[in-house]
Amino acid sequence: MDARLPAPLRPGDTIAVTAPSSGVPQALWPRLDAAIAHLRRRGFEVLEGVCLRDADDHHVSASREARADELMALLVDPDIAAVVPPWGGETGIDVLRFLDFELLAECDPCWYVGFSDLTTTMLPLTLRSGWATLHGQNLMDTPYAPASGLLHWLDVVMSEGGELTQSAATHKRAEGWDDYVADPQVAELTLNDPARWSLLEGEVAGFAGPLVGGCIEVLSPLVGTPFADVPAWAAEQAQPPVVLLEAAEGNAFEIARDLHGMRLAGWFDRCSGVLVGRTPAPDAPTLTQHDAVRDALGDLDVPVVLDVDFGHQQPMMPLVLGVEARVEVGPEGQRITQDLGRS
Repeated sequence: MDARLPAPLRPGDTIAVTAPSSGVPQALWPRLDAAIAHLRRRGFEVLEGVCLRDADDHHVSASREARADELMALLVDPDIAAVVPPWGGETGIDVLRFLDFELLAECDPCWYVGFSDLTTTMLPLTLRSGWATLHGQNLMDTPYAPASGLLHWLDVVMSEGGELTQSAATHKRAEGWDDYVADPQVAELTLNDPARWSLLEGEVAGFAGPLVGGCIEVLSPLVGTPFADVPAWAAEQAQPPVVLLEAAEGNAFEIARDLHGMRLAGWFDRCSGVLVGRTPAPDAPTLTQHDAVRDALGDLDVPVVLDVDFGHQQPMMPLVLGVEARVEVGPEGQRITQDLGRS
Protein backbone atom coordinates (compact mmCIF):
# COMPACT_ATOMS: atom_id res chain seq x y z
CA MET A 1 0.00 0.00 0.00
CA ASP A 2 1.19 3.52 -0.74
CA ALA A 3 2.05 5.88 2.09
CA ARG A 4 -0.41 8.67 2.84
CA LEU A 5 -0.05 11.66 0.53
CA PRO A 6 -0.31 15.16 1.97
CA ALA A 7 -2.85 17.49 0.46
CA PRO A 8 -1.66 19.50 -2.54
CA LEU A 9 -0.26 22.94 -1.75
CA ARG A 10 -2.22 25.97 -2.86
CA PRO A 11 -1.37 29.68 -2.79
CA GLY A 12 -2.05 31.02 0.68
CA ASP A 13 -0.81 27.86 2.40
CA THR A 14 1.98 28.11 4.97
CA ILE A 15 5.40 26.56 4.36
CA ALA A 16 7.58 26.22 7.46
CA VAL A 17 11.36 26.42 7.33
CA THR A 18 13.43 24.74 10.03
CA ALA A 19 16.84 23.07 10.11
CA PRO A 20 16.64 19.65 11.84
CA SER A 21 20.37 19.22 11.16
CA SER A 22 22.65 22.03 9.96
CA GLY A 23 21.57 25.66 10.12
CA VAL A 24 22.43 28.47 7.73
CA PRO A 25 25.49 30.59 8.54
CA GLN A 26 25.19 34.36 8.20
CA ALA A 27 27.19 34.53 4.96
CA LEU A 28 24.47 32.46 3.28
CA TRP A 29 21.46 34.31 4.66
CA PRO A 30 21.05 36.24 1.37
CA ARG A 31 20.52 32.93 -0.46
CA LEU A 32 18.11 31.80 2.23
CA ASP A 33 16.24 35.08 1.85
CA ALA A 34 16.14 34.62 -1.93
CA ALA A 35 14.65 31.14 -1.55
CA ILE A 36 12.01 32.36 0.90
CA ALA A 37 11.20 35.29 -1.38
CA HIS A 38 10.67 32.83 -4.25
CA LEU A 39 8.05 30.98 -2.21
CA ARG A 40 6.31 34.22 -1.29
CA ARG A 41 6.18 35.28 -4.94
CA ARG A 42 4.42 31.99 -5.63
CA GLY A 43 1.76 33.04 -3.13
CA PHE A 44 2.78 31.06 -0.05
CA GLU A 45 3.11 32.22 3.51
CA VAL A 46 6.50 31.34 5.00
CA LEU A 47 7.09 30.67 8.69
CA GLU A 48 10.73 30.70 9.83
CA GLY A 49 11.61 28.44 12.71
CA VAL A 50 13.94 29.34 15.55
CA CYS A 51 16.30 26.51 14.55
CA LEU A 52 17.48 27.95 11.27
CA ARG A 53 19.83 30.94 11.17
CA ASP A 54 22.78 29.93 13.29
CA ALA A 55 26.23 31.01 14.29
CA ASP A 56 29.13 30.02 12.06
CA ASP A 57 30.90 27.89 14.65
CA HIS A 58 28.69 24.81 14.90
CA HIS A 59 27.46 22.02 12.66
CA VAL A 60 23.86 22.01 13.96
CA SER A 61 21.25 24.76 14.15
CA ALA A 62 20.44 24.21 17.86
CA SER A 63 20.44 21.53 20.54
CA ARG A 64 19.05 18.14 19.54
CA GLU A 65 16.09 18.64 21.86
CA ALA A 66 15.26 22.06 20.40
CA ARG A 67 15.54 20.82 16.82
CA ALA A 68 13.37 17.79 17.54
CA ASP A 69 10.76 19.85 19.40
CA GLU A 70 10.50 22.38 16.58
CA LEU A 71 10.31 19.74 13.87
CA MET A 72 7.59 17.84 15.76
CA ALA A 73 5.60 21.00 16.41
CA LEU A 74 5.63 21.92 12.73
CA LEU A 75 4.84 18.43 11.43
CA VAL A 76 1.77 18.03 13.67
CA ASP A 77 0.46 21.59 13.14
CA PRO A 78 -2.63 21.37 10.89
CA ASP A 79 -1.96 24.91 9.67
CA ILE A 80 1.42 23.94 8.19
CA ALA A 81 1.16 22.56 4.64
CA ALA A 82 4.86 21.78 4.15
CA VAL A 83 8.11 21.68 6.09
CA VAL A 84 11.09 22.48 3.85
CA PRO A 85 14.52 22.61 5.53
CA PRO A 86 17.26 24.71 3.95
CA TRP A 87 19.41 21.62 3.38
CA GLY A 88 20.73 18.53 5.16
CA GLY A 89 23.84 18.43 7.30
CA GLU A 90 25.85 15.89 9.24
CA THR A 91 24.26 14.62 12.46
CA GLY A 92 20.48 14.72 12.07
CA ILE A 93 20.51 11.23 13.56
CA ASP A 94 20.65 12.79 17.02
CA VAL A 95 17.00 13.95 16.89
CA LEU A 96 15.45 10.55 16.15
CA ARG A 97 14.96 9.39 19.74
CA PHE A 98 13.11 12.62 20.53
CA LEU A 99 10.55 12.32 17.69
CA ASP A 100 7.15 10.73 18.33
CA PHE A 101 6.49 8.66 15.21
CA GLU A 102 3.43 7.06 16.78
CA LEU A 103 1.84 10.48 17.22
CA LEU A 104 2.80 11.40 13.67
CA ALA A 105 1.08 8.24 12.44
CA GLU A 106 -2.15 9.59 13.93
CA CYS A 107 -1.80 13.00 12.25
CA ASP A 108 -2.66 14.06 8.74
CA PRO A 109 0.62 14.33 6.80
CA CYS A 110 2.10 17.56 5.52
CA TRP A 111 4.81 17.69 2.87
CA TYR A 112 8.35 17.13 4.14
CA VAL A 113 10.86 18.02 1.45
CA GLY A 114 14.61 17.49 1.08
CA PHE A 115 17.45 15.02 0.64
CA SER A 116 20.87 14.11 2.07
CA ASP A 117 20.90 14.14 5.90
CA LEU A 118 17.17 14.90 5.88
CA THR A 119 16.53 11.32 4.78
CA THR A 120 17.56 10.37 8.32
CA THR A 121 14.15 11.66 9.44
CA MET A 122 12.28 11.11 6.16
CA LEU A 123 12.82 7.33 6.16
CA PRO A 124 11.23 6.55 9.57
CA LEU A 125 8.47 9.05 8.80
CA THR A 126 7.52 6.75 5.92
CA LEU A 127 8.28 3.40 7.55
CA ARG A 128 6.81 4.09 10.99
CA SER A 129 4.27 6.86 10.43
CA GLY A 130 3.07 6.03 6.93
CA TRP A 131 3.79 9.45 5.44
CA ALA A 132 4.83 10.04 1.86
CA THR A 133 7.78 12.45 1.70
CA LEU A 134 9.46 14.28 -1.18
CA HIS A 135 13.09 13.42 -1.94
CA GLY A 136 15.20 15.75 -4.04
CA GLN A 137 15.91 19.48 -3.89
CA ASN A 138 15.64 21.58 -0.77
CA LEU A 139 14.86 25.15 0.15
CA MET A 140 18.22 26.56 -0.98
CA ASP A 141 17.67 24.94 -4.41
CA THR A 142 14.21 26.46 -4.78
CA PRO A 143 15.12 29.49 -6.97
CA TYR A 144 16.56 27.21 -9.68
CA ALA A 145 14.46 26.48 -12.74
CA PRO A 146 14.32 22.70 -13.26
CA ALA A 147 16.34 20.96 -15.95
CA SER A 148 14.50 19.91 -19.09
CA GLY A 149 12.47 16.78 -18.46
CA LEU A 150 12.50 17.22 -14.68
CA LEU A 151 9.96 18.82 -12.37
CA HIS A 152 10.47 21.48 -9.72
CA TRP A 153 9.60 20.25 -6.22
CA LEU A 154 6.79 22.82 -6.15
CA ASP A 155 5.29 21.19 -9.25
CA VAL A 156 4.99 17.94 -7.30
CA VAL A 157 3.57 19.28 -4.07
CA MET A 158 1.08 21.46 -5.94
CA SER A 159 -0.13 18.60 -8.15
CA GLU A 160 -3.84 17.91 -7.84
CA GLY A 161 -3.27 14.29 -8.78
CA GLY A 162 -2.70 12.00 -11.73
CA GLU A 163 0.50 10.81 -13.32
CA LEU A 164 3.75 12.76 -13.14
CA THR A 165 6.41 11.57 -15.58
CA GLN A 166 10.00 12.78 -15.51
CA SER A 167 12.59 11.96 -18.16
CA ALA A 168 16.33 11.64 -17.65
CA ALA A 169 18.31 14.87 -17.90
CA THR A 170 20.64 15.12 -20.88
CA HIS A 171 23.31 17.02 -18.94
CA LYS A 172 24.64 17.26 -15.40
CA ARG A 173 26.83 19.71 -13.52
CA ALA A 174 30.44 18.61 -13.97
CA GLU A 175 31.48 19.44 -10.42
CA GLY A 176 30.89 21.69 -7.42
CA TRP A 177 28.08 24.05 -6.54
CA ASP A 178 27.22 27.65 -7.28
CA ASP A 179 28.75 30.31 -5.06
CA TYR A 180 25.76 31.55 -3.08
CA VAL A 181 27.86 34.18 -1.35
CA ALA A 182 28.93 35.79 -4.61
CA ASP A 183 25.56 35.30 -6.32
CA PRO A 184 22.73 34.60 -3.87
CA GLN A 185 20.10 35.12 -6.59
CA VAL A 186 21.44 32.47 -8.99
CA ALA A 187 18.50 30.68 -10.62
CA GLU A 188 20.01 28.92 -13.65
CA LEU A 189 21.62 25.53 -13.29
CA THR A 190 25.08 25.07 -14.84
CA LEU A 191 24.69 21.75 -16.64
CA ASN A 192 27.79 21.32 -18.76
CA ASP A 193 28.50 17.59 -18.90
CA PRO A 194 26.52 14.95 -20.84
CA ALA A 195 24.56 12.57 -18.61
CA ARG A 196 22.74 9.30 -19.05
CA TRP A 197 21.41 6.56 -16.83
CA SER A 198 22.85 3.09 -17.31
CA LEU A 199 22.01 -0.42 -16.14
CA LEU A 200 24.47 -2.45 -14.15
CA GLU A 201 23.50 -5.35 -16.42
CA GLY A 202 21.68 -5.28 -19.76
CA GLU A 203 20.25 -2.50 -21.90
CA VAL A 204 16.53 -2.52 -21.13
CA ALA A 205 14.57 -2.72 -17.89
CA GLY A 206 11.14 -1.89 -16.58
CA PHE A 207 10.02 -2.30 -12.98
CA ALA A 208 7.76 -0.69 -10.41
CA GLY A 209 7.09 -0.47 -6.69
CA PRO A 210 6.83 1.99 -3.83
CA LEU A 211 9.99 4.04 -3.42
CA VAL A 212 12.09 3.81 -0.27
CA GLY A 213 15.59 4.96 0.61
CA GLY A 214 17.80 8.04 0.69
CA CYS A 215 21.43 8.97 1.33
CA ILE A 216 23.67 5.95 1.88
CA GLU A 217 26.06 7.45 4.44
CA VAL A 218 23.34 8.70 6.80
CA LEU A 219 21.00 5.71 6.47
CA SER A 220 23.57 2.95 6.86
CA PRO A 221 24.06 3.71 10.61
CA LEU A 222 20.31 3.17 11.05
CA VAL A 223 20.39 -0.37 9.66
CA GLY A 224 19.28 -2.77 12.39
CA THR A 225 17.40 -0.08 14.31
CA PRO A 226 13.61 0.48 14.45
CA PHE A 227 14.08 3.61 12.35
CA ALA A 228 15.19 1.74 9.22
CA ASP A 229 13.37 -1.59 9.24
CA VAL A 230 12.93 -1.67 5.48
CA PRO A 231 12.48 -5.49 5.37
CA ALA A 232 9.46 -5.35 7.70
CA TRP A 233 7.96 -2.46 5.75
CA ALA A 234 8.59 -4.20 2.42
CA ALA A 235 6.82 -7.32 3.65
CA GLU A 236 3.66 -5.27 4.24
CA GLN A 237 3.60 -3.76 0.75
CA ALA A 238 1.37 -5.08 -2.00
CA GLN A 239 4.35 -5.16 -4.35
CA PRO A 240 8.13 -5.25 -3.84
CA PRO A 241 9.59 -1.77 -3.39
CA VAL A 242 12.09 0.15 -5.47
CA VAL A 243 15.10 1.04 -3.32
CA LEU A 244 16.53 4.51 -3.97
CA LEU A 245 20.08 5.24 -2.77
CA GLU A 246 22.80 7.83 -3.39
CA ALA A 247 26.28 8.54 -2.08
CA ALA A 248 27.12 12.01 -0.79
CA GLU A 249 30.88 11.98 -0.29
CA GLY A 250 32.08 8.60 0.97
CA ASN A 251 34.81 6.95 -1.07
CA ALA A 252 34.05 3.77 -2.97
CA PHE A 253 35.35 1.49 -0.20
CA GLU A 254 33.03 3.14 2.32
CA ILE A 255 30.03 2.96 -0.02
CA ALA A 256 30.70 -0.70 -0.80
CA ARG A 257 30.77 -1.53 2.93
CA ASP A 258 27.57 0.44 3.55
CA LEU A 259 25.75 -1.29 0.69
CA HIS A 260 26.91 -4.71 1.86
CA GLY A 261 25.64 -3.87 5.35
CA MET A 262 22.24 -2.85 3.97
CA ARG A 263 22.10 -6.06 2.00
CA LEU A 264 22.98 -8.19 5.01
CA ALA A 265 20.18 -6.42 6.91
CA GLY A 266 17.68 -7.50 4.25
CA TRP A 267 17.10 -4.18 2.49
CA PHE A 268 17.12 -5.82 -0.94
CA ASP A 269 15.55 -9.20 -0.08
CA ARG A 270 12.19 -8.15 -1.50
CA CYS A 271 12.74 -5.39 -4.03
CA SER A 272 11.82 -4.97 -7.69
CA GLY A 273 14.86 -2.88 -8.54
CA VAL A 274 17.41 -0.37 -7.27
CA LEU A 275 17.96 3.24 -8.33
CA VAL A 276 21.44 4.62 -7.62
CA GLY A 277 21.82 8.38 -7.85
CA ARG A 278 24.60 10.20 -9.61
CA THR A 279 27.41 11.09 -7.23
CA PRO A 280 30.47 13.35 -7.00
CA ALA A 281 31.88 11.08 -4.29
CA PRO A 282 35.44 9.88 -4.95
CA ASP A 283 36.57 6.53 -6.21
CA ALA A 284 39.01 4.43 -4.16
CA PRO A 285 42.45 3.37 -5.45
CA THR A 286 41.16 0.01 -6.73
CA LEU A 287 37.39 0.53 -6.79
CA THR A 288 35.16 3.02 -8.60
CA GLN A 289 31.76 4.14 -7.30
CA HIS A 290 30.11 1.99 -9.97
CA ASP A 291 32.30 -0.95 -8.94
CA ALA A 292 31.21 -0.45 -5.33
CA VAL A 293 27.58 -0.90 -6.39
CA ARG A 294 28.48 -3.92 -8.50
CA ASP A 295 30.48 -5.48 -5.64
CA ALA A 296 27.54 -5.27 -3.24
CA LEU A 297 24.52 -5.56 -5.52
CA GLY A 298 25.72 -7.03 -8.79
CA ASP A 299 24.15 -10.46 -8.21
CA LEU A 300 20.79 -9.28 -6.87
CA ASP A 301 18.89 -10.59 -9.91
CA VAL A 302 16.88 -7.36 -10.16
CA PRO A 303 17.62 -4.29 -12.30
CA VAL A 304 20.10 -1.81 -10.84
CA VAL A 305 20.09 1.61 -12.52
CA LEU A 306 23.14 3.87 -12.17
CA ASP A 307 23.52 7.66 -12.37
CA VAL A 308 19.85 8.52 -11.92
CA ASP A 309 19.04 12.23 -11.56
CA PHE A 310 18.97 12.60 -7.79
CA GLY A 311 21.57 13.12 -5.09
CA HIS A 312 24.54 15.38 -4.59
CA GLN A 313 25.15 16.34 -8.21
CA GLN A 314 22.73 18.62 -10.05
CA PRO A 315 20.15 18.35 -11.53
CA MET A 316 17.85 16.67 -9.01
CA MET A 317 14.61 14.86 -9.80
CA PRO A 318 11.96 15.23 -7.07
CA LEU A 319 10.51 11.81 -6.24
CA VAL A 320 7.80 10.91 -3.74
CA LEU A 321 9.01 8.29 -1.27
CA GLY A 322 6.42 5.78 -0.11
CA VAL A 323 4.51 6.02 -3.40
CA GLU A 324 4.77 3.66 -6.37
CA ALA A 325 7.22 4.57 -9.11
CA ARG A 326 7.32 3.00 -12.58
CA VAL A 327 10.85 2.96 -13.97
CA GLU A 328 11.66 2.53 -17.66
CA VAL A 329 15.22 2.34 -18.96
CA GLY A 330 16.15 1.59 -22.54
CA PRO A 331 17.24 3.00 -25.90
CA GLU A 332 13.82 4.59 -26.38
CA GLY A 333 14.04 6.62 -23.19
CA GLN A 334 14.69 6.75 -19.48
CA ARG A 335 11.85 7.88 -17.28
CA ILE A 336 10.12 7.56 -13.93
CA THR A 337 6.35 7.91 -13.54
CA GLN A 338 4.43 8.34 -10.30
CA ASP A 339 0.66 8.43 -9.94
CA LEU A 340 -0.57 10.88 -7.32
CA GLY A 341 -4.13 9.79 -7.96
CA ARG A 342 -5.47 10.95 -4.56
CA SER A 343 -8.48 8.69 -5.08
